[in-house]
Amino acid sequence: MALLLGGAFLLFVTWDQSHWWSQKEDYTFGWLVPLFVAYVIYDRWPAITAALRDCAAPGSPRATGLGKWLLRLLLACCLLFGAMFFLLGAFYRAGAGPSYPGTLAITMGTVGLLFALLFANAPATAGPSAAGWPADARVRLTALFLFPVLIWFVSAPMVSVVENQLSLFLLHKVVTVVSFVFDMLGMPVEQEGNVLLLPTGRVGVAEACSGIRSLTACLFAGSFLAAVFLNRLWKKVLLVGLSMLFAFFTNLLRSLFLTAWAYNHGPEAIEGTVHDVAGYAVLGLTVVGLLCLLPLFNLKLADTSHPDSAPASS
Repeated sequence: MALLLGGAFLLFVTWDQSHWWSQKEDYTFGWLVPLFVAYVIYDRWPAITAALRDCAAPGSPRATGLGKWLLRLLLACCLLFGAMFFLLGAFYRAGAGPSYPGTLAITMGTVGLLFALLFANAPATAGPSAAGWPADARVRLTALFLFPVLIWFVSAPMVSVVENQLSLFLLHKVVTVVSFVFDMLGMPVEQEGNVLLLPTGRVGVAEACSGIRSLTACLFAGSFLAAVFLNRLWKKVLLVGLSMLFAFFTNLLRSLFLTAWAYNHGPEAIEGTVHDVAGYAVLGLTVVGLLCLLPLFNLKLADTSHPDSAPASS
């Protein structure tokens, strides 16, 4: 019943966020989020059912002492603030229609309520055994839903003020680095705000070239790959961090290529096909880079110190 109720909340979030997925190109990838969430839950279903059995087994570990009260406090906060933000966002949407603050409030409220529902409705156990909070069977069960619950933050548009400031920050960094690289190569370029003065003309770096689109898309892709293919938390966090670095680095490569093209062929030469092909190439390069990292994260070194690990002779 808790899973069904959680699914109903996610359907409401999907309906609310779908407005932005269809209106903002930066969040078009949001249409994939429900499908990927369903796939991750399907892929983890054996682990979920095993975690449910562990929660109900006699002597199942439960947090004691300070850890027990911290979990209770966290549960109360998730229920209280989750319900408050969800109702606030729902009433805001009912009165003002789709809006950044309303969508963000609904998403935050849903995340809090889902974690509270999953944790509070974990099966009870007879004669629970004492354990630290990380070993609590309910914590391990709830942790299996981290990606299906938190990924909705990525597909929800940020508040316009935060998004604009982040976009301007990335844009300024891209323009500054491009200008520095060309100066180091002995190719004179002058920077005036977000405009580069080339010998062949002026090239304005638009807000769409800041990399905010590739940042959100790569953050989503990195989160999905980490959830499906990696089994350790530190590996998941590291891959998500690397996906954001890849997004910035590949977008910088695109800006360098387009500036070099404009330097040699004129600013009007980068419009249309050249600009679009460079953008798609960068996105593909980032995805390939993340896929190439997965074997490194899952690499296991053979233990040659144990006699049983030596290869058998034929």
